[in-house]
Amino acid sequence: MRIAVYCQHVLGMGHLFRTLAIVEALAGHERLLVLGGPPAPAGTPGGVAVVRLPQLAMDADFTRFSLSGPALEAVKADRRQRLLDALAAFRPEVFFVELYPFGRKAFECELVPAIEAVRARGCRVVSGVRDILVEKKDQAAYEARVLDRLRRFFDAVCVHADPALFPFGETFARAGEIPVPVRYTGYVAVAPGQTREAAAVRRELGVGPGRELVVASAGGGKVGSQLLAATLDACRAHPRLREAAVRVFSGPYCPDAAYAALTAAAAGLPDARVSRFAPDFADILAACDLSVSLAGYNTVMGLLAAGARGLVAPFDQNREQRLRAARLADHGLLGLLDPPELAPDRLAGRLLAALDAPKPPRAAVDLDGARGTAVALAALAGA
Repeated sequence: MRIAVYCQHVLGMGHLFRTLAIVEALAGHERLLVLGGPPAPAGTPGGVAVVRLPQLAMDADFTRFSLSGPALEAVKADRRQRLLDALAAFRPEVFFVELYPFGRKAFECELVPAIEAVRARGCRVVSGVRDILVEKKDQAAYEARVLDRLRRFFDAVCVHADPALFPFGETFARAGEIPVPVRYTGYVAVAPGQTREAAAVRRELGVGPGRELVVASAGGGKVGSQLLAATLDACRAHPRLREAAVRVFSGPYCPDAAYAALTAAAAGLPDARVSRFAPDFADILAACDLSVSLAGYNTVMGLLAAGARGLVAPFDQNREQRLRAARLADHGLLGLLDPPELAPDRLAGRLLAALDAPKPPRAAVDLDGARGTAVALAALAGA
């Protein structure tokens, strides 16, 4: 099977990492990966042809492109032609598009022509979407537009979720009217390596014998540095936490000023270090005593896959992270942090309570979404 995969990440790296996991699960097929987001410190699986479209960023509110006028039109035209050329040369049997038409409306200028072109050559087109959609100002108009695009351009939808935890219809009211087959694939989670022992990972992180390991992370890092700073403050506020090994991962997109401030704050603790990114982060979660993080899809699914203790603070610009985190907290799988709890003394109390608590129960959630997506795509193509 020849499958082309399109991913445009904007704020963090969640969409990108889910896509990379799915592409890796498609090993054995011919694969083309089209990436349109900012550079990220993530390698692509071997044997995959990669096309990188010129970067096109959104503004701070994620409502419009950061460019405008002739410069914007030139970049859009360049991207559109590169995408069309790549697909014409590859001739996919399946074109898998991450998020659209449930999101990425701003990129219809390149996606609609690309989809029309591949469909004219008999290619199947599939949308991949996560469990929870962000709310819209006019939800009715949004859902009507999505159903129209699905009817006109798509052959199937893969929902990266387990309906036992979060049915898609909870945030897309007209899910029952989707005019093409819908397949729940399971959640896409990066599991820790099967051959690396926790003791070896801790040694690589420089964690001394007998020290507790607290890991703090903020996904891509465009947001979340306040949570990381609060964690360092909380560790300074209690003698036991001051003696912990604290490893902070700011994310590759963390602003330089925020990264410098975190590095300075870490210097006030006996054993705290700040890094932007760790390619083996799944192994680090499995080896830690406690994780403190934002509540993005990839991070919380990584926590479940690792069986780690976790405290998460949802990014509340929209409902997505809080809805998922609250559902998981109700199942006893992680702890939820609200903004008032980021004060040093209160957060220190939550950290200590989490460290003393037993590890969470094994999640009764399907976390094999990368393989599930690969199986669904292969079945669609008759492979």
